[in-house]
Amino acid sequence: MAADSPLDAYSRIVAGVAAELTPKVASLRVTQGRGRAGESLGSAVVYTGDGFLLTNAHVVGRASGGTALFSDGTSSPFTVVGADPLSDLAVVRAGAATPEPAVLGEAEDLVVGQLVVAVGSPLGLAGSVTAGVVSALGRSLPTRSGSAVRLVEDVIQTDASLNPGNSGGALADSRARVVGINTAVAGIGLGLAVPINSTSRKIISALMQSGRVRRAYLGIVSAPTPLPAWLHERVGRKEGLRVADLVPDGPAARAGIRTGDILVSAAGKPVTTAQDLQRLMFADAIGRPLEITVLRNGALVDVIAQPSELAAA
Repeated sequence: MAADSPLDAYSRIVAGVAAELTPKVASLRVTQGRGRAGESLGSAVVYTGDGFLLTNAHVVGRASGGTALFSDGTSSPFTVVGADPLSDLAVVRAGAATPEPAVLGEAEDLVVGQLVVAVGSPLGLAGSVTAGVVSALGRSLPTRSGSAVRLVEDVIQTDASLNPGNSGGALADSRARVVGINTAVAGIGLGLAVPINSTSRKIISALMQSGRVRRAYLGIVSAPTPLPAWLHERVGRKEGLRVADLVPDGPAARAGIRTGDILVSAAGKPVTTAQDLQRLMFADAIGRPLEITVLRNGALVDVIAQPSELAAA
């Protein structure tokens, strides 16, 4: 018997992921104000066995609940537990039994060119499945909540087509592990997904526990920049973060950080991207001393900053 062709193997993988995840991705009908049922705004992924589901913050908006519909024809009312516009993640909880939860993977392990499958459940298109590859990593997605602006770092870009209503659905690897939550169409034939990584897990946990994410901030606008050769050899990495601007009277400015400084480390950890700082800017950093090492005029300088809480929108 002839061996299966690569196309047969590809088809088996996609079909297997679809079979595994389609029952675990719900279509959400979000209830608008005054009890009026709105149109389906997206999808959600079953996260725990006791009814928690993951979706996008922009899917639920300011609503308090709605109805989740599953591919087996069952439905459940849900309430919005918490939404975080600055990461575009939200957690909702179903009031009735749900399918088994999806298995989460790790977006940090993805490589460009890797096969991924997008599974969504737009109303009327239950079990919408598309496949493609990771076309880019390390993208940034600007988000806003009131006056607060933030970049969701390391967003996954894929050429797996996203149907309208796929927002909040699963982006999975070949083993049906969810590595991202689909969030936006980036252009013709391109989609973006919020990665499942250590940062997003922390956000999800905070939403489940308290319904919101408390963040610290330093008030730094930065951009990656090469380190001089002597410092590269000393610290074993090529880049730091140049301070392009500072929030007047913000925590960083009060600590003595200056425009033009190059951030090398914070809390003893390397700083090479904006996400390296963002990983530290959660509730446990608010009001606590944070040691930062910067390169200034050819010398390393240690400063102590005290992050403040980012005001809610």
